[in-house]
Amino acid sequence: MEGWKTLQSGLANLNLGQSANKFTKGFQSSVQATKERLGQVSQDEITELPQEYKDLEARVDALRNAHLAMLKITKVYDTEAYDYPVQIQESISELSNTIGTNFQNFAATNLKGTPLSPGATAPRPHLETPHKTLPHALTRASHTASQLLISTPAGDSSKLGKALALYTQANETIANARIQHDQAVQDGYLHPWQTTLSTSINVAMKARQAVRTSRLELDAAKQGLKSASHARQEQARLEVENAEDDLVQKTEVAITLMKTVLENPEPLKNLNELVKAQLVFYSTAAEALSGVQGEIEELSVAAEGEYRKSRDH
Repeated sequence: MEGWKTLQSGLANLNLGQSANKFTKGFQSSVQATKERLGQVSQDEITELPQEYKDLEARVDALRNAHLAMLKITKVYDTEAYDYPVQIQESISELSNTIGTNFQNFAATNLKGTPLSPGATAPRPHLETPHKTLPHALTRASHTASQLLISTPAGDSSKLGKALALYTQANETIANARIQHDQAVQDGYLHPWQTTLSTSINVAMKARQAVRTSRLELDAAKQGLKSASHARQEQARLEVENAEDDLVQKTEVAITLMKTVLENPEPLKNLNELVKAQLVFYSTAAEALSGVQGEIEELSVAAEGEYRKSRDH
């Protein structure tokens, strides 16, 4: 029993010693960082890191900032309505359909068995939520405009109505291509681009932070050696040697990780996927508009000719 108590006491002292040592290192590193920030440490007392390491740091910083600069704009592709006109309100028909569906659901749940019960009426079919993109908005707007003109007396002869119907047709193709474009961008570029930033680049940044902490611990240990009493000289010298070994090891790890990040071909592949998706979309849009532009121009020329002819009489 006495031996067990002795063992427990020894383990407790060991853990306490490790915690105290870790706390002391952290405190000394914080003091060292503060002194450097306040200019209380001369430049020759700050351990110089290898030039290769500093060059890699600059390149990784540039790569990280390049990712962030692109993401600042391209993250909109995660939201369908990024180009949807903000001033558009839900149409009356959409609103009435929503109200009708909500009332029927309420009646089925709360009025069952009463004279107001909807009985065995077939459930109202679920209406698909309309896509909220600019091409979809243009499709709906031009279709509505065309129907307004064509539905009037002699509307079948409305050249503007026919032109708007052609424009609707083109925009419907463009709208479908827009949905496919956004999905392709998300899968091939956006999500992998974000993953690179949050994994490999982030790992390299953490390795660099470990180097910085180790360098501060080494410089703090060197300061401790300078001020150590004769009795602590050997212990202080050992602490400096251990800190030097730790810094060398962490620097090598960070260099390897930074090289790996910089050699990674994924960002280029991701950018290529973005360009491919945009090329397909804009080509589809150009083809759709080219397909109707000639007919719309013919309608325009005919309308202008009729207008001039009517003014000649």
